[in-house]
Amino acid sequence: MNIIENLKTLGLELPEVSTPGGNYQSVNVRGKIAYIAIQFPILNEQFLYQGILGKDQTTEDGFKAMQLCALNVIAQINYKIGFENILGLNHMDAYYVADKSWDNAPKIVNGASDLFIHVLGEKGHHSRAIMGVDNLPRGFCAGVTTSFTLI
Repeated sequence: MNIIENLKTLGLELPEVSTPGGNYQSVNVRGKIAYIAIQFPILNEQFLYQGILGKDQTTEDGFKAMQLCALNVIAQINYKIGFENILGLNHMDAYYVADKSWDNAPKIVNGASDLFIHVLGEKGHHSRAIMGVDNLPRGFCAGVTTSFTLI
């Protein structure tokens, strides 16, 4: 499995790794588990997909935002751990900000889930939780945290 080639088939490439916005590590390894701090829809230091789903952002935008969050998770894994050192993705927590009348959370979170499965293959299968929140930093509409088991 070649993760970079899998990304290319989707027309994607790894972005630059974003730096933490506070006093924490973007990747924290404890034993055989790697915890990836929340990743937002940032592409090479450019903040994207800001606003409220169902008001400022469409469901399609939300899907793309979650996909970009997942792409940033993959970039963190590549640069901080190495693809060859992961056994698989355990769990994903997806956060989103939406208008009260908007109810398409599973559809947008598939943006991240689909990317993980397409790019990582069997290693990308995971459980997930979806949480609507009042706001996220920098006005982002989406964010993703994950944990991976290491070899």
